[in-house]
Amino acid sequence: MSRTRANGIEIEYTVTGEQEGIPILLIRGLGTQLIDWPTSFIDALVGGGFRVVCMDNRDVGLSTRFDEYGRPDLGQIARGVCEPAYTLNDMAADIVGLMDALDIATAHVLGISMGGMIVQVLAASHGNRLRSMLSVMSSSGRPGLPAATPAAQASLNAEPDPAGGVAAIDLLTAEGLEICGSPGYPQSLEQRLNIARARRIRNYNPSGVARQMAAVVGFGDRVALLGKIAVPSLVIHGADDPLIPVEAGEDTARCIPGCKLNVIPGMGHNIPDGVVPILAGLVMEFCQSIERGLNK
Repeated sequence: MSRTRANGIEIEYTVTGEQEGIPILLIRGLGTQLIDWPTSFIDALVGGGFRVVCMDNRDVGLSTRFDEYGRPDLGQIARGVCEPAYTLNDMAADIVGLMDALDIATAHVLGISMGGMIVQVLAASHGNRLRSMLSVMSSSGRPGLPAATPAAQASLNAEPDPAGGVAAIDLLTAEGLEICGSPGYPQSLEQRLNIARARRIRNYNPSGVARQMAAVVGFGDRVALLGKIAVPSLVIHGADDPLIPVEAGEDTARCIPGCKLNVIPGMGHNIPDGVVPILAGLVMEFCQSIERGLNK
């Protein structure tokens, strides 16, 4: 892993693949870290001729934390009573800053969940730096879209038992992964606990997750912004996503001119082993078709 200064902060990142490979940046969702990308997914992209850049978003993993801002009141931010520590615009600018630091002029950029929201903003505001935009398991933020299931929503707000120590933290994370996961591709408790432990050991920062959520809440819906996107775009969504229902992905695709949509049966709000080859295939097919057009 490497670290660089970009957009005024420190960003932790990895680069996998040959220097001459097709550049693609992978942007994670709320509270998750670059280590959460399945190695098999990265390997598949590298095998398809891509140079894969992964990064920790600000306030998560080993990138800059904003602890001086404390834990935000999401209700106050939603009402416009106070400002978030940073915005989705800032998080999109972090990607541009990392591209500059790595001397990447243009790239395909894929974001999942909150990462999808970030790359939507990026495509609308810095489209000249994108070869394409891929929004996965994300949303336009349009008011009135179907909500998360009660269990999935509760998993976002759940707090571990303070008396339970690190075991309680890991178990709560593992339970959340099961609730929001893919019913067609279930993960074992051991798999989920391994993910939970790796996240906690590398960086445990619940206040940072709340600040990321505040950036999403404070930005509001992106419907008008999506209509300005002019780069080739693809929306991918799980048919069985309990956290961000598939209707949100369908709405996102409708909002973006010329956008393509792929829905994966059995997929929820994660990328389990069984989904990796499906997702990698869709991503490579889309990006490689664009590359063929650029090289004509």
